[in-house]
Amino acid sequence: MDINWFHQILTEYEIVLVYFSGYNCNVCKAMFPKIEQLLNQYPKIKLIKLFNEENPEIFGQNQILSIPTVIIYFEGKEFIRKIRNFSIEELAQELNRPYSLFVG
Repeated sequence: MDINWFHQILTEYEIVLVYFSGYNCNVCKAMFPKIEQLLNQYPKIKLIKLFNEENPEIFGQNQILSIPTVIIYFEGKEFIRKIRNFSIEELAQELNRPYSLFVG
C-alpha cells in the first residue's frame, strides 16, 4: 500500500474510516474490534486499517503522531479525527449526524 493507493481509496469510496495502528500497540488491538462493531451500524463506510510499520508515508502525510488514530473522510475530505483516548460512544455521536445527512 502506498500513498497513491490511499488517495485512490479516498476517491473511490464516499465515506472512509481509516484506522491508524501499530503492531505493538495494545490499545490499538483492543480498540479495533469495537470500531468494526460500530461500523455494522454504518454500512456505507469503507474501513481501512493501516500500520505505522508498513505505511510511514501515509502516516506522515496525515500527520499521525499518536496511535490509535481514527480519521473519517467524506468525499475525500477529512471530517472527523479521533486520537488515542476516545470512546466508541463519542465517535458514534460525532458520526451520526453527518452520516445521516450524507447517506439519507
